[in-house]
Amino acid sequence: MVRKRGEHGVIVLTAIFFLCFTLLGLNFFRLAMEQKAVPSALQSHTYTIEAGRCQGTIYDTKMRPLTNAETHLEAVAVPSMLDREITAGYAVDREEFYEQFDDGLPFVFECNDKAIESEGLTIFEVPVRYSKRQPARHIIGYLSDNEGADGIEYAYDKILRNFFPNNSVSYYTDGFGHILSGDTKNVFRTSSYKTGVVLTIDKDIQKICEECGKGINKGAIVCADVKSGDILAMASFPDYSPDKLDEAMNDNRCPLIDRALYSYSVGSVFKLITAAAALEEGYGDLVCTCTGNVDVDGRIFNCHKLDGHGLQNMEEAMTNSCNTYFIELSHFLDLEKQRDMAYSLGFGRENYLCAGITGSAGVLPTEKDLLIPAERANFAFGQGKLSATPLQITQLTCAIANKGRKPVLRLIKGVTADGEAVGNEKQPQYSQAMNEETAENLRKMMISAVRDNENSKARTKKMSVGAKTSTAQTGKFNDSGEELCHAWITGFFPARQPKYAVTVLIEDGGYGNDAAAPVFRRIAERMSELDT
Repeated sequence: MVRKRGEHGVIVLTAIFFLCFTLLGLNFFRLAMEQKAVPSALQSHTYTIEAGRCQGTIYDTKMRPLTNAETHLEAVAVPSMLDREITAGYAVDREEFYEQFDDGLPFVFECNDKAIESEGLTIFEVPVRYSKRQPARHIIGYLSDNEGADGIEYAYDKILRNFFPNNSVSYYTDGFGHILSGDTKNVFRTSSYKTGVVLTIDKDIQKICEECGKGINKGAIVCADVKSGDILAMASFPDYSPDKLDEAMNDNRCPLIDRALYSYSVGSVFKLITAAAALEEGYGDLVCTCTGNVDVDGRIFNCHKLDGHGLQNMEEAMTNSCNTYFIELSHFLDLEKQRDMAYSLGFGRENYLCAGITGSAGVLPTEKDLLIPAERANFAFGQGKLSATPLQITQLTCAIANKGRKPVLRLIKGVTADGEAVGNEKQPQYSQAMNEETAENLRKMMISAVRDNENSKARTKKMSVGAKTSTAQTGKFNDSGEELCHAWITGFFPARQPKYAVTVLIEDGGYGNDAAAPVFRRIAERMSELDT
């Protein structure tokens, strides 16, 4: 088909007109977008940055922090509002500060107390989880990946890390994220770290026990209020650092073990149980002659004084810690009643303190075991299969010092929402483990065991005390062929009106009077200063 020249011109003009219209439309669209971007850039938004992780606090019985006890300073910096060199003078780590500052974005850094707050610098006082000389390490436990892994940290993980709000500062920004100067910043300073768990531990007494036991290679110290059963201190040795767990796990002394919860051979401390059973059955006036040994069904049991103590009554035998007297005494006792006395005083029973912290039940021989004459003889003075924890021995001493009323040992006092008031606190619980007269007689015997023994290393000039030592055989021997013995002492003070019960165990420590008694004495002396 053949087109005319006029028609071809119309087609060309139409194409040119369409092209121009399209270009004009695109230009109008571009201009519209640019105009729209101007108010968008002027629109304000907020930018928030947090400083300092917030966790709940573990308190002592007087509401003093055991964790979060120390603080450091953290600052939120806005580089565009600050002088680089002046602000660097506030940084604890300058090299890290420069790296973050040069990125140009708001950041958090640890600062010193010379830092001055300004529009571009906001300073927060932030709790430090653990102190350099952290008390009660075995009780508090440690964290793993910011979760409680042991001790109170584990038992109360949900309370101590319940998504608390952290410190924060918010700034206004433009549509491109640039912080706008001149606008007021919004600062939030959290107080939620005051929420936490309250223990019965007394921070001062805990420190005294840890310091007095510093030389213990392996062992434990427990201190309790004789009336309430509140555990005022519970220390285990050796200590460890949560920052060096690998080192602790490779230490053959096993520092991660809380030895206050573990059971050990008891030894002569158990003579208090035999004496209690005898007093309840009316044999408190028994007099025996110690010749240095006694034959039990063909087996010879020696006293530690090989030439014997001679004629002695119960109080003298307790002071002299005479094995043969208590073996002879056990022959008069009803086996079931003697064992029941031990059970009622806490032997063979766990001490549950909280989730993950439970004292072992130890071993209380069965009646069948005790039908064997040699096992019965061992039982009379705390040897053989018998074992107990420092917690159980402390509970025994509480019962003696508290007129026969055995309190349930308590570690958790309650919880708090504000660091001031204690909630969910339970009242002390008791059971009458022996009659009051029996307890009074035992209390006097323990006082005599220190006062009338000129060799006692538990005696102190600052106050009168009552105590009983043990040298518990283990059946284990060192490279020189010498038997390893656990050194024990348990006692109370002041003697006339007992307030505190203290037990010291030194694993493989040797003689109780030589190793454990001096530690007990130092604790009593230091604690006497607290009450003055």
